[in-house]
Amino acid sequence: MTTAHEPGSGDLTLIIPAFNEAEAIGDVLAELHSQCPHLAREILVIDDGSTDGTAQVAEQAGARVIRHSRNKGYGAALKTGIRAAGTEWVLTLDADGQHRAMDAQRLWETNTGTWDMVVGKRPNPHSSPLWRRPGKWLLGRLANYLTGIRIPDLNSGLRLLRRSVGLTYLRVCPQGFSFSTTLTLALLTQGHDIHYLPIETRKRTGRSTVRLSTGFETIILILRTVTLFSPLRLFLPISLVLGILGILWGLPYALAGRGISVGALLVLLTALILFLLGLVSDQISRLRLERFD
Repeated sequence: MTTAHEPGSGDLTLIIPAFNEAEAIGDVLAELHSQCPHLAREILVIDDGSTDGTAQVAEQAGARVIRHSRNKGYGAALKTGIRAAGTEWVLTLDADGQHRAMDAQRLWETNTGTWDMVVGKRPNPHSSPLWRRPGKWLLGRLANYLTGIRIPDLNSGLRLLRRSVGLTYLRVCPQGFSFSTTLTLALLTQGHDIHYLPIETRKRTGRSTVRLSTGFETIILILRTVTLFSPLRLFLPISLVLGILGILWGLPYALAGRGISVGALLVLLTALILFLLGLVSDQISRLRLERFD
């Protein structure tokens, strides 16, 4: 039976993406060094084009810093960190002080090697400013439906990942904030094992850079990801609804001996086209997914 990893075993790299987090990154690193000094082989801070001295503060705090010449995005920073790590496992956490060092250690100690990813489940993953809550609720429901799995926390930034699995799916993950969402969906739709561990979070230091447009971008990315991995879950229900609507529309005309209305015929043809398009997309998806086997 595989046992949990011991801290300091040398199989773990901590990855902290940071953009203009000079105010918080020093405290984050100090907490990691003081509370779990032997947790990882290396701490990587990916400075994503900061202009406020984030890199200097991180270096002074003892982290290895990799700098982007410009701001490329949260996902791009994580990709850089995953590629640069030299360990079997990587653990990502935010640079804004939300995550506790002890929760990072709990994720590592909980991992038995059975799962490909362990995600820190926040107490209330939908807790956010009022203007963001409807969008986060919609994203969660959409992701649950399209994957057929209830996802406790779709985009938590605290997660432990088997590096070889992460490298496999980097090509389908975006450069922006939707990296975590897309990675979660990719692993779930491909049958990887994910474990969720409850954690505590704190109020972040500084201002969030998440914008209203981020939610719309995430919806598009969810649809794009599921179209890649399981397109019939998108096309089949739409085709079925339109087919039923077309039948209900055309049935009274047919029973009255008046044939079928043009509107009902168009709806039925649309349903048929979407069904056939879903079948073709599913075959293309199977062929493309061979590269992940």
